[in-house]
Amino acid sequence: MILYRKAAPLRMRRAASPEPPFWAATAIAPYGPRRAAPVAIDYLTLRATAIDKVEVTVCENVRDELDRGKPPAAPVLIDATENAEVVFRRGEDALAWCEEQQRPAIHVISTRGGLPQRQYQQSVVVIAAWPLEQGPLEELFAAATEKGLTWGVAVPVLFPVTTELAPLEALADAAKSAGAAFFAPIAIEVEPTAKQALAQAMGLEADDDRYAMLFHAALEPVHIATERHLAALAAERGMRDVIPIPGDDQHSNWNAAALLTLTASRMIAMELDLDLAGLIARSARILADLDKPITRVAASASLAIIGGLDEVSVAVLTEWLAGETQSFVEYVNEQWRVRRA
Repeated sequence: MILYRKAAPLRMRRAASPEPPFWAATAIAPYGPRRAAPVAIDYLTLRATAIDKVEVTVCENVRDELDRGKPPAAPVLIDATENAEVVFRRGEDALAWCEEQQRPAIHVISTRGGLPQRQYQQSVVVIAAWPLEQGPLEELFAAATEKGLTWGVAVPVLFPVTTELAPLEALADAAKSAGAAFFAPIAIEVEPTAKQALAQAMGLEADDDRYAMLFHAALEPVHIATERHLAALAAERGMRDVIPIPGDDQHSNWNAAALLTLTASRMIAMELDLDLAGLIARSARILADLDKPITRVAASASLAIIGGLDEVSVAVLTEWLAGETQSFVEYVNEQWRVRRA
């Protein structure tokens, strides 16, 4: 049983620079963070918690909240996951507002949620595959294509439910077959109570190796290996392995910073030249804070005049602005896309 309680304020988080997996400047959620049982994922904080009683707070009037407050910077992430969106459509209210205000938006729903009822300009729909239920997800995939949405799949990585390889392979095949544009992972921090709920959901006993791993092992290597496996599955099927920013073909400072951040974060996860990865991450933050458009800087002089940018980042961005393949980025991406054994 789900209890809905209205009059909650619109939750909003702002980012100084693009961060994986959504790359949003502003994230908003018209519902409270705990919307599912036994495991609820908050896509604003990227954290999984366990709850016994589902009491969902609902923003009374999304448009009023958005009109009264400081305008959200684009791109905007709208967390409209779980069944609350089917009941109230507050996420779609926010999506319609973003379209009217010409703010690109990333609209996130989940397995038991509801797709937008129509197309919205400059929007990307992310279907978060949680819970990992193949049948309902395939129905969502088909409906998204029928509506003509720009959509793809994101898999929250939670051991052991969404790290088993066979279901991931089947999900990638279904997504590709239905016309998904991307197939990407979402790294999730799992609280101890949620781990217990996951163990119960999987029927794990104390003598099961997976049970011991869930509670006592360092799971970060497994999670990273699964993220890399998902990237390999996407590449093999001709899908992007990252959630795209709406309008990511534009040469904006934000998009440039996202490109560098993605490269740096993958290098750090692989422990590939950590010193250089740190420099690239710093360059990304510099670009996000830069007042002058990098297109204007590049038109008048070399990007090297921007203080603090490292040589590799300058080379990557110069190729990116020229519409050329970013050779270093492609090298990192190729290293990243490795199937799990």
